[in-house]
Amino acid sequence: MIQTHREFFNQNFNVEKYQAFLKDLASDFDYLPTFRVAETPFFIPTELKNQLTEGCQHVIDFIKREDFNTLTEKSLNVNFNVPNQDHHTQFLAIDFGICEEEGKIIPKLIEVQGFPSVFNFQYNLFEKIKKAYPYLSHFTPYLSVLNQDGYLDILKKTVLNGYNPEEVVLLEIEPEKQNTKIDFYYCQRDLGVPFICVTDVIKRGKQLFYTNKEGKEIHIKRIYNRVIFDELDARKDLHLQFSFLEELDVEWAGHPNWFYRISKFILPYLKGPYFIETTLLSEMEEIPEDLENYVLKPLFSFSGSGVIFHVTKSDVEAVKDKDLYILQKKAKYVPVLQAPEGKVKAEVRMLAVWPEKDENPTLIGNLVRLSRGEMIGVKFNKDKDWVGGTVGLFEK
Repeated sequence: MIQTHREFFNQNFNVEKYQAFLKDLASDFDYLPTFRVAETPFFIPTELKNQLTEGCQHVIDFIKREDFNTLTEKSLNVNFNVPNQDHHTQFLAIDFGICEEEGKIIPKLIEVQGFPSVFNFQYNLFEKIKKAYPYLSHFTPYLSVLNQDGYLDILKKTVLNGYNPEEVVLLEIEPEKQNTKIDFYYCQRDLGVPFICVTDVIKRGKQLFYTNKEGKEIHIKRIYNRVIFDELDARKDLHLQFSFLEELDVEWAGHPNWFYRISKFILPYLKGPYFIETTLLSEMEEIPEDLENYVLKPLFSFSGSGVIFHVTKSDVEAVKDKDLYILQKKAKYVPVLQAPEGKVKAEVRMLAVWPEKDENPTLIGNLVRLSRGEMIGVKFNKDKDWVGGTVGLFEK
């Protein structure tokens, strides 16, 4: 998009520059992300930027409704309702597919998560991109009139909430084995927040502790939660000293309940130009005849797990817990990014943080995924180039 910038980038691109960029990206921790990092940023024109921010505001308006908790209470499985829920989520990741409708480009909401994304990695990814392509310093990935310092400041404010970094932990399941661990490394370096496994948490009464690198036991006062709960539920081999479901003397940076409340569960409620027809299976009066135009999705899966793209009537009928699945019209992604060979589809994840005392969330940045496959995601783009994770750039 923005043809002049795309042409200039493509003309100045070569594989050697890309490999040097990847080498630099791996140099900070002697580690290259296991997910594919794309060859190019995604240039976002002002009109599309305005549409994306408007779509986000519609989502935020819904989340701020006084009856939001009542509407989404059903999303909290009776076996998973964590005590001490706060007034609002601290994080939003709002995914839009870049689609075509009536011959015009328009973003369409694919998913929304009340859960953190790779906030620290995206910040550092742009720094690496600028180093590889200095002329891109004239662009910005930041929103809400932020620069790189402002981005880190509000992220730190959200994660720490005034605590010393060592009193806050990034909590994950075996963090060293996660695809997103590059983000944990940057979080530890840039915010000073250590990352630990759920099995390393020590419980005494209602208080939680961890042992730092010096062997000292530290009281955990706030948890930057990165645990995906369907993964936790599947890991019967893990032995935890605490339960997410018990009363604990700890604050949450991303209370676990928001993972369920702000999820695909709310998609059927959202109406407007940026939203796709979505129906909860338990509320569907009859199965559509044109199932080839729909996608069947579990509400709380992650990274595309459990999604059925080529839906049959038997697939729909086979779902036992129809409160936990949606049928969503397929988004008509349009290839908009011109690669050296062919065009590429794009999905833009708008990133927002919501410090506890702020009245509203703040859009601060983005993540872009490029795809040549049928769906966005690594498993649909194996052995392809000009695909993977990158960042969207706006003209200053």
